[in-house]
Amino acid sequence: MTFPIHDGSPVRFAAPLPARSDVVVIGGGVIGVMTAWFLCQKGLGVTLCEKGRIAGEQSGRNWGWVRQQGRDPGELPIMIESLAIWKRLAAEFGNALGFRQTGVLYLAKTDREMNGFEAWTEHSRAHQLDTRLLTAGEALAMLKGAVAPWKGALYTASDAQAEPRLAVPTLAVAAADRGATIREACAVRALDIGAGRVRGVVTEHGRIACDHVVLAAGAWSRLFLGRHGMRIPQLSVLASVAATEPMAEIFPGNAADDDFAFRRRTDGGYSIAPGGSEHDFFLGPDAFRSLRSYLPILKKDLRHARFRPMAPKGFPDAWGARRHWAEDEATPFEATRILNPAPNLKTLGRVQDAFASAFPGLGRPKLRAAWGGMIDTLPDVVPIVDHAPIPGLTIATGMSGHGFGIGPGMGRVIADLVTGGTVGHDLGRFRFNRFTDGTKIAPGPSL
Repeated sequence: MTFPIHDGSPVRFAAPLPARSDVVVIGGGVIGVMTAWFLCQKGLGVTLCEKGRIAGEQSGRNWGWVRQQGRDPGELPIMIESLAIWKRLAAEFGNALGFRQTGVLYLAKTDREMNGFEAWTEHSRAHQLDTRLLTAGEALAMLKGAVAPWKGALYTASDAQAEPRLAVPTLAVAAADRGATIREACAVRALDIGAGRVRGVVTEHGRIACDHVVLAAGAWSRLFLGRHGMRIPQLSVLASVAATEPMAEIFPGNAADDDFAFRRRTDGGYSIAPGGSEHDFFLGPDAFRSLRSYLPILKKDLRHARFRPMAPKGFPDAWGARRHWAEDEATPFEATRILNPAPNLKTLGRVQDAFASAFPGLGRPKLRAAWGGMIDTLPDVVPIVDHAPIPGLTIATGMSGHGFGIGPGMGRVIADLVTGGTVGHDLGRFRFNRFTDGTKIAPGPSL
């Protein structure tokens, strides 16, 4: 078995840095790429700086789901817009994105889960989605060879998937063709602040003057903001994923129960992962500082948390990680170009066993490859999408494992937020100061 996602790929985007840009975007994941895309559509000069490689971290390591189903109500309208954008992009780029509308199926083993599914349909009806509840018999009929004792399911046929390692780099090339300056292996070390507002950024390759900066740095956002005295309770958790060898098709789309999740891949195999949000929490200084903020979500699903006592060297929350540096010093962003954690093979072994129990005719799936990714999350499992206390800085981070699917819609929203355009959605749930203004922080009614 191989670990296919690493930091050894050659630099693909090496555009010379301009002396000045209208907007600098920090981070080359799907959020940063799509923000740059829509800013270019507005005719602005955009420079995107990525410390490692485009989609090198979680944007290239996720499940590949493009789903409306089960979203937090605050995210759902943006996700509906995002799906429409995905469809337009697929019409333009064809198979290059791996985009297919194959549906999302959530499977319930308990009455409690079914009650949760039924409650969420209130949101689907409000937005006229094609989501519907299925009986146990209807669910089994959709899955060839399934024998698991599911009580029923929630199904949204219009939901989709795409191939992360194909889609985001393809969209980055298109953004560059539309005028964005994209530079890999170019860490932004600090904001250049004058007269109380952003006036540029300092990168490892020099300064770029600008009036606006978008921070879309994923797992690294907290560290970057801390250097400038801004505190957010963002942590990163390890999600383990594997790709199987080619297998007979049991369902063409995406499905999950409490034990496993899968997505049919274009290569004939499946991407498989834990279905019950099982993640590894690495304990570092930030984790201890933020423990109180995370108690509600930990109490909600403590059995799926795997605590690791030491955040490894090179992680944003590692013990001994530098929190302060001068503009002319190398930074943690340069020391770890790509966050490339090893997957939890024990977790994936449990996924293989659960899959084999549900589909005994296929047996235990053989893994072609396995990988880990670090999900940037916040205590209420929704992002920060807001202007920062420093004028000229906009923050878009903490997508909490939902960023790939919602990325195109968020890119459009962020571009309008930066430029003062019509955002078209209520971003109140995503505001920066919700962690300090007395708001009760808890996960919303998502699945």
